[in-house]
Amino acid sequence: MNDAPIAATLPSSAPSTDAAIAVERLVKVYKAVRAVDDVSFRIAQGSITGLLGGNGAGKTTTIAMIMGLVLPTSGTVSVLGHPIPAESAHVLGRMNFESPYVDMPMRLTVRQNLDVFGRLYAVKNLKERIEQLASDLDLTEFIDRHTGKLSAGQKTRVALAKALINSPELLLLDEPTASLDPDTADWIRTHLDSYRKERGATILLASHNMQEVERLCDRVIIMKRGKIQDDDSTAGILARYNRATLEEVFLDVARGRAQAGAA
Repeated sequence: MNDAPIAATLPSSAPSTDAAIAVERLVKVYKAVRAVDDVSFRIAQGSITGLLGGNGAGKTTTIAMIMGLVLPTSGTVSVLGHPIPAESAHVLGRMNFESPYVDMPMRLTVRQNLDVFGRLYAVKNLKERIEQLASDLDLTEFIDRHTGKLSAGQKTRVALAKALINSPELLLLDEPTASLDPDTADWIRTHLDSYRKERGATILLASHNMQEVERLCDRVIIMKRGKIQDDDSTAGILARYNRATLEEVFLDVARGRAQAGAA
């Protein structure tokens, strides 16, 4: 029996494309609920895009379909030039996901967790990669501590290390700095922005933190009840709603207030 890591036997990557993610008329229905309702967008490689919306807006379901974890009712998803889920094997090793709401095994140490995920992704020179991430993300002090004994900020840094273990071209983030103090949250955002610039990576960020989105994102997609309500640069959206901050725009959309100048 072949004991090689699964990711090592996956097909090689394919065609380059100007869109890291292409979503076309995406629909997901759960019984009588249209969680995602005719959503279309394209995300350029090397960009950071914010996906905003209140609870139940369809953000998490959209991300799950992009990852191939949830099958669309209709519509198409393409990631790094490959249709998902039909050709997921071509891209799974080139993307990753991070959320503070997804716990890693608590009884394993940080090093053991990173080793497990690194093996799943068939990371070359894994020991060196873990040491590099430990240095970059300031994990060295607690890398041999059980993950269940870490603080919220430490767990977030470990989750980010897990998401970066395979040096992904595409990073999907769900509330990456939720429940963190301002200093730790700022530190995480700075590292994410540096990683994108250094690697030319693409980031899709789902967040309720409007300041975070304003700081990091080139573009903002706002969802409500499964539909896209607006899609533009941060500056474009602020101008259209005649608002000073994205938080004000978010409240306008959530409460059904019209854009400035709308008929």
